[in-house]
Amino acid sequence: MLRKIRIALATVMMIGITWLFVDFTGTAHHWLSWMAKMQLLEAVLAVNVVVIVGLVLLTLVFGRIYCSVICPLGIMQDIIGWWSKKVKKNRYGYSKEKKWLRYPLLVVFGIAYALGLAVLVQLLAPYAAFGRIATNLLQPIYQAGNNVLAAIAEHYESYAFYQSEVWLRSGISLGIAAVTLIVLGILAWRNGRTYCNTICPVGTLLSLISRFSLLKVRFDADKCRNCSLCSKNCKAACIDFKTHTVDASRCVVCGDCIESCKFGALSYSMKPLLTEREQKPEMGRRSFLLSSALLATAAMAQQKDKIMDGGLAEIEDKIAPERQTPLTPPGSLSAQNMALRCTGCQLCISECPNQVLRPSSDLLHLMQPVMSYERGYCRPECNRCSEVCPAGAIKPIKAEDKASLQIGHAVWIKKNCIPLTDGVECGNCERHCPVGAIEMVPSDPDDEESPYVPAVNEARCIGCGACENLCPARPYSAIYVEGHEVHKEV
Repeated sequence: MLRKIRIALATVMMIGITWLFVDFTGTAHHWLSWMAKMQLLEAVLAVNVVVIVGLVLLTLVFGRIYCSVICPLGIMQDIIGWWSKKVKKNRYGYSKEKKWLRYPLLVVFGIAYALGLAVLVQLLAPYAAFGRIATNLLQPIYQAGNNVLAAIAEHYESYAFYQSEVWLRSGISLGIAAVTLIVLGILAWRNGRTYCNTICPVGTLLSLISRFSLLKVRFDADKCRNCSLCSKNCKAACIDFKTHTVDASRCVVCGDCIESCKFGALSYSMKPLLTEREQKPEMGRRSFLLSSALLATAAMAQQKDKIMDGGLAEIEDKIAPERQTPLTPPGSLSAQNMALRCTGCQLCISECPNQVLRPSSDLLHLMQPVMSYERGYCRPECNRCSEVCPAGAIKPIKAEDKASLQIGHAVWIKKNCIPLTDGVECGNCERHCPVGAIEMVPSDPDDEESPYVPAVNEARCIGCGACENLCPARPYSAIYVEGHEVHKEV
């Protein structure tokens, strides 16, 4: 029964979170955004006290069920392990806890976060790793399937589906996602939960708490026949059938061992706390205090097909300008807040309906979202990225307040402006500016007949990028948006 309940809950969570990342319509977020907010690291970064306390209590009562029911990367490894057992049964075995690796890695993770080394934090964060896999590898497949259905529906004059453009946001992010999937796939296929119990910082942190869980997988030595089936089916390699012990710090409560035992020697049960002697009391207290301190410290740190013009002329693709300061999404408050809190899960990127967000290629902010306006602009009425971020890197903002948030300002490039280069009238930037921050003025102040060019009111501009996106100059726009380190209201 334990295994069936775990599989049912994990299936719901896996389908829901995967849908959150691949869905481009916003429907999934409307119903399932709570699944992203249940992830431990993201809750700590967002200082979501309710979720943090809830997950700690959940672990204290049930053990590390977070890793097998809530964490999508853990569930993905279980799926790969399930397929590997189809090829070869009883493929696992007991191994001792690798303290020399897992705890130093947790310390390195904490130091990297404190120093702002976002790349290392993002590579080790489990939910972010799954998010990149889903966004870069699964979403294009989902979109392609949607486009096939849209083509079929259109043939029958139905518009139940609509086309979604499939495009490469970042080759670096795609490569990292592919390598992550391959490495984790090999580890899970061969050894089950190797990543969770030796590398994953969230798993290590929860292991310090799960030692004290009330419910654990326990042996009945009188019933055990030392057949070793429990050890051979334990994906966490935490069952030593010879000594009749289960390492609760690594057990993810999957229930496979209980189902494989033919003699009923294993059970998921609770013993009185006074008779519990599975760990040394003094070590247990130190572990619990360490895990509590790590959670508290982290929470305190947070407070301080080509486009054709009329079917006649091919339009040349735009090239992104070299911005001195990258653009971060409205609601991110500042580049520092984004760098501090973002885990690079890329949920905001997969959800952006305007194709504005993409993963950064900058080493210090690798895979974190940045804005660029070659394919669209940040529409003032859209606030979806601020609604989906589970880590507090992008704070929730109301659609009516977004038009007053300045994330950057427009800069005019004289040598690219077509009234001067081609001698034709334009004014696209002025017509489409949603806040009226651009005015067309004579290029020669002393000659009213001279070509009119844009003049930007920087104090009024919010940096939405409508002018940059809709500028007809190719391949470089005659006007582009320069980012601000700290956002402000105008």
